Amino acid sequence: MFWINHLDYSKAGTTLKKIYNRISGPNQKIDNILMVHSLRPHTLTGHMALYKNVIHNSNNTLPKWYLEALGIYVSFLNKCDYCVDHHFAGLKRLWNDEKKSEGFLNAMKKNRLQDFFEDHWFKGMSYANMLTLNPKKLSHNDIEHLREANFSDGEILEINQVVSYFCYANRTVLGLGVHSDGDILGLSPNNSEDHDNWSHQ
Repeated sequence: MFWINHLDYSKAGTTLKKIYNRISGPNQKIDNILMVHSLRPHTLTGHMALYKNVIHNSNNTLPKWYLEALGIYVSFLNKCDYCVDHHFAGLKRLWNDEKKSEGFLNAMKKNRLQDFFEDHWFKGMSYANMLTLNPKKLSHNDIEHLREANFSDGEILEINQVVSYFCYANRTVLGLGVHSDGDILGLSPNNSEDHDNWSHQ
């Protein structure tokens, strides 16, 4: 299934099974990006804690749709189809607007996000592009541009952490041969009020 061995739910030991029970979706389904951690359950726990808090935490002030859109864009830049497909399915569920969703996807693929987003949101996407592809070129001026676009410093941190998380997730997927065969696209731990709830719905 992957380029390294893994343990599915039926073969999981006590510790791993407890984690699987926390993160499972319908019929005890575990997303492949998470199951690839099975030989080191402690890294699975770390992955989920980071993912839950970066995107699905009620203390974030940026809208969840924007955090998801950032993640899709970063994954697109990193050529990680797995994460693009998963999170685009999630974004479509959030927007519940097929035309809008396809408009975003098409603008991203044509490198024309400025045609889709208002300037405020586009500036965050531009920062995400630079942090993903040319992080060494970033300077204090780039943060000032985000402030001028009316992002608070806390929101700038949120953008930074979403970009950083997705670069990590993309490299987990691409570096270990993770694919979406058998996955249910678009599931996520959407209960943002319960920070300990990792179940995928």
